[in-house]
Amino acid sequence: MLRVGPHRWLLVVTTLAALAVGPAHAESWTIHGLTFSDEMGGFTINGVSGSGSLADPITVLEEITSTTGVVLVIRGLGPHSGNPIPTAHPAGFAIRKIAIDATSRAWTFYDIELQKVFGTPSDLYDGLSFGQMSQAGRPFVSDGFAQSAVFEEPRDALSFFDGVIEPGQAVAMTFVITATGQVPEFFLLQRPNRPIAMLPNAGQGG
Repeated sequence: MLRVGPHRWLLVVTTLAALAVGPAHAESWTIHGLTFSDEMGGFTINGVSGSGSLADPITVLEEITSTTGVVLVIRGLGPHSGNPIPTAHPAGFAIRKIAIDATSRAWTFYDIELQKVFGTPSDLYDGLSFGQMSQAGRPFVSDGFAQSAVFEEPRDALSFFDGVIEPGQAVAMTFVITATGQVPEFFLLQRPNRPIAMLPNAGQGG
């Protein structure tokens, strides 16, 4: 797995130069029919780019200031938005999250959870998942965490771990999101250093 280490900021500078969708410091950014919003607070989206394929993931650059977790709101996923990744799902895309640690604490892991209804874990029946029943993009990777794990029951969650992201550094995490039908709105919960994904008897290692 690629480790950028002390040169991780080069990744951020390169990405910022390539981001051309939406105004700076906007509440929401729209690309390929999908809208990404930081409206729930605790972080700022600084840019969005990419097509959503495995070779060119939709890249979301986020500056995280909250130490208790943040929620990325995504709207517009459905058959009309297409599926540029090799899965059988009617809708899907590859996403590369670049999270800048703008807190005073180092991150030793980073947990992510999908929710179709905010506050309700995504289960097998809601059609939303991290590419369930597919190997597309797996194992999910990060440039700052050496390992990842995928959990499919009792909720859809990811955990990136085995690494340290110091305050002021950035970390990239790449994975896929799919849906079996129209999902007008869903939520990507993110909790560095506060576990939501480490659940017993769940999922597979990445």
